[in-house]
Amino acid sequence: MEKSGARLDLVTWPSLDGHRPLMILPIGSCEQHGPHLPLGTDTIIATALADRAAAQLGDGIVVAPALAITASGEHQGFPGTLSLGTTVVEELLVELVRSADWSGGIVLVNGHGGNHTPVTRAVERSTAESRRVLAWWPRVAGGDPHAGRTETSILLALDPALVDDRAMAALEPVPVDADAAVRLRTDGVRAVSASGVLGDPAGATAEHGHEILNALTTDLVGTIEAWR
Repeated sequence: MEKSGARLDLVTWPSLDGHRPLMILPIGSCEQHGPHLPLGTDTIIATALADRAAAQLGDGIVVAPALAITASGEHQGFPGTLSLGTTVVEELLVELVRSADWSGGIVLVNGHGGNHTPVTRAVERSTAESRRVLAWWPRVAGGDPHAGRTETSILLALDPALVDDRAMAALEPVPVDADAAVRLRTDGVRAVSASGVLGDPAGATAEHGHEILNALTTDLVGTIEAWR
C-alpha cells in the first residue's frame, strides 16, 4: 500500500487491493464565512484535520477527496453559498459509504455544524447495514459559532493569505443569545447578522489557531484509535 496518510485521489487501485485501509472523508461546505474568510473555510479546516490525523495514525490510512458542497440552507441569504439540503446530503453519504466496501471503515470528519442531522442519519443507516462508520465533529471549548475568533485563528494558522485583515478589522461582534439562536433556526443567519459573522473575530491569532489545531488533531486521532 501507498505511504500513510495517502490522498485517495492520488493513489492507484492496485496499491489498495487487499489492504482494506481506513478511509477518512473530510466534509465541509461552500457557504459564507463573513467578509474576511473564504467560502470554503469548513472544507479547508476539515481537510487539514483529516490530513494531520492520517499522518499521525500511520500506515493503512487514506484521505478521500472532501465533500465541499453540503447542507448550508441557513446561509442561503448570502451570495456564493451553495447547498444540497439535508435529505440529499444524507443520501449522498449513505451511497458513498456503500461504495467504499473495499475499505476497512470510514471516518467522517465533519467541519460544518449544519451537517449534523444528515451525517447522524447516514451513520445510523450505514451502521444498520453492518458497515463501519464513525462521525467526528471538531469541538472547541469556548469557541464562537461561525467565522469568529475560532475559525479565523485556524485559517491564520493554516494560511494567513486566506484571511482579509482589512475586512476583519471593520467587523462588529455579533453575540448569539437565546433569541438569536431561535431566529437562526427559523430565518437563517442573515436575519441575525448582516455580515454573516456569529461571534467576534477580533483577537484571532495564528498562535491560537495552532493550539486549536493541535488539540483537535489529538482528539480526532484518539477517537479513531479507540474506535479502530
